[in-house]
Amino acid sequence: MVSLQHAHHRSGQGPRPRRSRLAVVSAATAATLGIAFLNAPSADAGHARDAGSHGSHHGHAGGHSPAYLNAKLPTKLRVADLLGRMTLAEKIGQMAQAERADVTDDPTQISRLGLGSVLSGGGSVPAANTPAAWADMVDGFQREALKTRLGIPLLYGVDSVHGHGNLLGATVFPHNIGLGASRDAKLAEKIGHITAIETRASGPQWAFAPCVCVARDDRWGRTYESFGESPALVRRMETIIDGLQGRKGQMDQRDHVLATAKHYAGDGLTTYKDTPDDANDYPIDQGIDEVSRAEFAKLALSPYPDAIRKHHVGSVMPSFSSVDWTEDGLGNPIKMSANKELITGVLKHAFGFKGLVISDWRAIHQLPGTYTDQVEVSVNAGIDMFMEPFSGDTVGYPQFIQTLTQLVNSGAVPMSRIDDAVRRILTVKFDLGLFEHPFTDRSLMNTIGSPAHRAVARQAVAESQVLLTNHDRTLPLSKQAPVYVAGSNADNIGNQAGGWTLTWQGSPTGVIPGTTIRAAIDAATDAPVTYSQDASAPVPAGANGVVVVGETPYAEGPGDVNGPAWAPNGIQTMQLSAADQAAIRTVCSAAATCTVLVVSGRPLIIPPDLLGQIDALVASWLPGSEGAGVADVLFGARPFTGKLPVTWPRTLAQEPINVGDANYDPLFPYGWGLTTGRR
Repeated sequence: MVSLQHAHHRSGQGPRPRRSRLAVVSAATAATLGIAFLNAPSADAGHARDAGSHGSHHGHAGGHSPAYLNAKLPTKLRVADLLGRMTLAEKIGQMAQAERADVTDDPTQISRLGLGSVLSGGGSVPAANTPAAWADMVDGFQREALKTRLGIPLLYGVDSVHGHGNLLGATVFPHNIGLGASRDAKLAEKIGHITAIETRASGPQWAFAPCVCVARDDRWGRTYESFGESPALVRRMETIIDGLQGRKGQMDQRDHVLATAKHYAGDGLTTYKDTPDDANDYPIDQGIDEVSRAEFAKLALSPYPDAIRKHHVGSVMPSFSSVDWTEDGLGNPIKMSANKELITGVLKHAFGFKGLVISDWRAIHQLPGTYTDQVEVSVNAGIDMFMEPFSGDTVGYPQFIQTLTQLVNSGAVPMSRIDDAVRRILTVKFDLGLFEHPFTDRSLMNTIGSPAHRAVARQAVAESQVLLTNHDRTLPLSKQAPVYVAGSNADNIGNQAGGWTLTWQGSPTGVIPGTTIRAAIDAATDAPVTYSQDASAPVPAGANGVVVVGETPYAEGPGDVNGPAWAPNGIQTMQLSAADQAAIRTVCSAAATCTVLVVSGRPLIIPPDLLGQIDALVASWLPGSEGAGVADVLFGARPFTGKLPVTWPRTLAQEPINVGDANYDPLFPYGWGLTTGRR
């Protein structure tokens, strides 16, 4: 998902859609994909709610409230009752999602069109980016939704991918790649829970997280959104879903939200293209999976059964990417938004997914044909709700509603498909308790960014640090020796937090409450600390050098290696900048010891001559707001325990490189990580 501000770049992204055949769902679909061992679960039984209704409804015989407002009835019965009362217009309205900016000036669109959902894209925030302003905004939109004939509440979504990153002052956790390095499933659940608390206390009830992709090529700009290159590691860390949603049946509580498993499926498995057709095409992001069905099942589909059956994720977002089965030999990729075989046949039928399927940001516009063709194919493929902001275009959610209405009336989209979609949407809304409590419960608002929450983030940072080299036991550092700190990422919290922080792309100038690594080192040691970003200041005699280098923020395609020319923070290379390399050489030649921290969303290439000068090398990933967690392991308050969640290559030419490859010869293998004790 992306921001409103940058969405105009999306129209030409990815390999240009080619008119493709639609795969036909057959009884053999699951077996063909290598998933015949998976059995669909039984239908949801639903569970009771104990609360009153949220408002008055007119036209009910005898003055009695309809069954769908009876919180003591099972969800399944309430959904059936409400669905039976809805007109076609009311049903299709529930399938449409608008962006906050689209409805802010005229919120009556929500009631007039009967919209089912509103979202905030990355960086789309209220005028005052505070928890109260967020809650006021969401509640204002909710009041409009409740004015409709049936009073169906609104669902509000936001990208809480490493905490509620859009909200200034929220706790910003390490991105998923760092959590994967920790291998700590219980900590991931705790992080999901805190993220849910801070998200719902400020209004939104839906998090577009987590990404359960398996990143197989570090040149991909979303590598940091993955827990790692191993499907088993991704499955292990899916406990974050339990934290977000609670255990099954707990979503209606004030400290939980609806989670989203994304991006279904194979977004981390696309083929790298060295020479895009034009400057707007992405080489990896939104690309094509050119794999066999068996490989796709093993690497792309395997995280989803656990997410659905074990963790009961309530929504799934299809990927922008395409799949082209290599054994078919047709060269005819199918976009996931049009892939009925995988959405309906595998996800809904074989995996037994009962939740709602939400399209990504204007994703259906990448399908071939007219807008009518795009809507018809994607609805019939099995998408239930459509993220259709205007985003600078003339076609958005009103046109979606109009087009889908015409398609139903013409018979091109069967009414059964509409009922299935709306049934799923309503079920989620009942499970969230929105009919009983549609407005924001602000009782936990004071915990947003609290010391207790930030302490968990600090723990996550410490556990995510991976010690790659440690010659002569350089680490942990002594608190009594002077320290010399240098490098581009030593004192920049925007770089430290990465993408999806305040804005879609993140920014080197983005300032959030928290602690930079430099400030954390200052607080952790008893000795003098000298800071010089470019290492131009003299290195004191006997000082231990700490050079913090790495990437600037990015998100999605702009983070691809050799990505699009319009990338806001520059073309990404997976190479250390000349300035960072110079700082390392200067400090390593003058300091008593030289420790290098790599703050990045993926491995960076370390030139051999530099590696020979470095005493201790640490993968710090994107730690977020709590740089103190880095200092904790540097000075021995906590031990190093992190393990690489992805393979660290010697050269960029080795990409893609993954554990299990033939002739596997990385600089550091998957799972590598030295340990230290405490001082």
